[in-house]
Amino acid sequence: MALITDSAALANFCDSLKSATFITVDTEFMRETTYWAKLCLVQVSGPDYAHCIDPLAPNLDLSPLYELLANPKVMKVFHAGRQDLEIFYTATGAVPTPVFDTQIAAMVCGFGDQVGYETLVSKLTGSRLDKTQRFTDWSRRPLTNRQVEYALGDVTHLRTVYTKLVKKLEQTGRAAWLDEENAILSSPDTYKICPREVWRRIRARTREPRLLAVLRELAEWRELKAQSLDIPRQRVAKDDALLELAASLPKTVEDIKRSRIAKALASGKYADGVLEAISRVKEMPKSEYPRTEGDYNQGNQAPKSLVELLKLLLKTKAETHNVAQKIIASKDDIDAIAQSDLADVPALHGWRRELFGDDALKLKHGIIAIGLSADGKSIEVFER
Repeated sequence: MALITDSAALANFCDSLKSATFITVDTEFMRETTYWAKLCLVQVSGPDYAHCIDPLAPNLDLSPLYELLANPKVMKVFHAGRQDLEIFYTATGAVPTPVFDTQIAAMVCGFGDQVGYETLVSKLTGSRLDKTQRFTDWSRRPLTNRQVEYALGDVTHLRTVYTKLVKKLEQTGRAAWLDEENAILSSPDTYKICPREVWRRIRARTREPRLLAVLRELAEWRELKAQSLDIPRQRVAKDDALLELAASLPKTVEDIKRSRIAKALASGKYADGVLEAISRVKEMPKSEYPRTEGDYNQGNQAPKSLVELLKLLLKTKAETHNVAQKIIASKDDIDAIAQSDLADVPALHGWRRELFGDDALKLKHGIIAIGLSADGKSIEVFER
């Protein structure tokens, strides 16, 4: 069984890979009931062989693995690796580098939006993955041979997926398109959690500074509480509950109990923190209220007809260039462009602007038009 459970074996395995041009990496972890992910297994493959590493094995020193992940000469290949990278960042304070994400590369190569690993393996290798262990409890020991074989499949097939995607990127001249995405994946800022700023992830349909100030205090309280209890933030309170409290401004526990969706926060474990968070805003100078900057805000509504027109342009561009729509522009990008020509969104930078952003602005201002082709079989962009 290719399972490493002692430090000497791990050191030898990692030492054998320090000269590899690339390694493929995957993890198995549990997070359903915790705030912090519990790492249960790490799968690593070089160009020729693979092993599973058991981080739950007694006294196993993971330092050689972390050194390998930090080796700048070895490319680390993941599929949809953001959560894997977050786990390693939390454990070491550093992000593995350099990295290559095959899901992002597949989107650039025309395999669709957020293509699944199973689909990608089937299309690029002709193999079918064994998914019988998909819902296994990876924290239980001992692991069976079948579990280990299943886990290894996630990194052995990834070798072929990686090499074929690299070749496609070279053939299409799109390798540089991944630079921005890989820079985001490699940045520690991507994985740092600032409790003071998590309110920005909540879609508040308002720009009213006082309400946003209350929401900020409540979201920070929730984040810190979830961390201290090691439970998912949504188990402390749903986003909708925080928004309702920010709007109703309860002053007492009884006021919280009257809430339709936030009444669970009236319990002794949470009520004091909620009321303290709200009360802080009452003493806060207005100059310290959070404000959304620029002309674009997610809470605003752009004209629906313009948004739909930009979506049609995006679909046309994606089909023409065989690139997944989602990697060119997100829904928020579309809304932002509809509201402001100066929106600071990815779709108005770099290759995305060349492919879509410039024409999106031209379409918005009537410089170009979009409609059926002469044969009526496709949508085309026309100069007006």
